[in-house]
Amino acid sequence: MIKSLRFLAVFFLFHAMVLSSCSQAQQKRYEKTIAAFKKADIESPPPVNAILLVGSSSFTIWKDVADYFPEYTIINRGYGGSKLTDLIDYVDDVIIPYKPKQVVIYCGENDVAGDPVTADDVLQRFTTLFQMIRKGLPDASIAYVSMKPSPSREKFLPVITEGNAKIRDFLATQPKTSYIDIYQAMLDAEGKMRPELFQDDMLHMNPKGYAIWKEVMQPYLLK
Repeated sequence: MIKSLRFLAVFFLFHAMVLSSCSQAQQKRYEKTIAAFKKADIESPPPVNAILLVGSSSFTIWKDVADYFPEYTIINRGYGGSKLTDLIDYVDDVIIPYKPKQVVIYCGENDVAGDPVTADDVLQRFTTLFQMIRKGLPDASIAYVSMKPSPSREKFLPVITEGNAKIRDFLATQPKTSYIDIYQAMLDAEGKMRPELFQDDMLHMNPKGYAIWKEVMQPYLLK
């Protein structure tokens, strides 16, 4: 009995150490990216009261986003591969300091594909991030761009669609928010995914995909 208890104690201690190590490694993964953002901000101070795009690679690789929205002042701080948990970790580095009038979030897809999570887990992570942003930026509008239907992640679509719905329903109860549904807009008339909107990896979009995002997003952006 005593040996069994000792074994369990050692097991749980080891498990906790592994989780802690993974968390620290995940944070270090973005240290250079966050440092680059801060360096760029010093060299060229970003405007306040702008629209801040934050999230994963769908924003990161949208280098010419300002050309899609020439009448808007936009700061793009997407960092590829990020999950909602990463946005939570760096909310005081990559979101709050910019003092934007609107925060537009695209994130969650990597959570679903990278972690064994449910739609409720995605909602919990999002609401945690939401409350942190709301506390730090009480006057800012917060918009969420729905997780997209990526052909390479077809097996995750049930969780993605349910996660989208839960976040949509949550935002409907909150002031100064928008839910931007790009998921439906990226399907064909039969409700099927459209590979022609994506690069060869069937995950990241090409200009055709971003053209759809522009049309759907623009009515929700604040001038």
